[in-house]
Amino acid sequence: MSTRFDIDALRTMVTGVNAGSFARAATQLGRSQSAVSMQLKRLEEQAGQTLFERQGRGLALTEAGDALLAYARQIVALHDEAAAALNARPVAATLRLGLPQDFFETVMPRAVTRFAKLRPDVHVEVRAGRNYALEEEVQAGKLDLALAFAQPGQSRSGTRLAMLPLGWYAGKRAPDLADRTTDVPLVLFDHPCLFRQTALRALDQKRRAWRLALTTPSLPGVWAALRFGHGVTVRTAHAVPRGVQALHEAGLPRLPALELRLHERAQAGGAAAELRDVLVAAVGAEVS
Repeated sequence: MSTRFDIDALRTMVTGVNAGSFARAATQLGRSQSAVSMQLKRLEEQAGQTLFERQGRGLALTEAGDALLAYARQIVALHDEAAAALNARPVAATLRLGLPQDFFETVMPRAVTRFAKLRPDVHVEVRAGRNYALEEEVQAGKLDLALAFAQPGQSRSGTRLAMLPLGWYAGKRAPDLADRTTDVPLVLFDHPCLFRQTALRALDQKRRAWRLALTTPSLPGVWAALRFGHGVTVRTAHAVPRGVQALHEAGLPRLPALELRLHERAQAGGAAAELRDVLVAAVGAEVS
């Protein structure tokens, strides 16, 4: 059976050698490191030889790998030349954007729509995530840009875009909280969650008893539970849906504001810088 090489795997090989590391290649190609590892393994299976060997914390080419690299450069170059000659679209660059679920129906569509007009050749991969994870993934190079909430003064990375007050929210069939001996029924994200921590800390400081009525990783799930009178939650006033209202006179403790911060991968330029500017403008337009 004749050997057939995967052009994407060959491109990953060339990019990794040029970048000096396959971790950096994963970032440049907009893929996860596990996806890159699978491509390299597939390349070895196709070649029927060991092409890479462990060297310290990275990979180095074997003799067979060196031999294939020369051909890989030519194959990738010819592929791109043929694509250009036929006016075929080159492999689209990918930018990875992380957001809390709060902004999926407001900031995200505004920013992505505007960016698509500026850079129609760039693919934007949008991920929902927890605040702590979004910041960590940008620092690890797994995301190019992210919006994340943070406690004031707690995060040293990123740029503060806004301060958003927190409040208590419930559906129109809100539970009766006037009796302070009654446990406050909470509808919250599961642990870990900045909003959850803030709510529990505020209640504990006021010695107000509480119970977890429902936990979920889904913001739409939180809103749905509130509309059916399942409990109360803590959120910002941004994009609160119909059927959910702020609780101003429920005897619940006051809450602090949170920062909204923009995090960007180190040395992210070009299209990433353009997306950053569009994202900042979208936050300014959508977040009060």
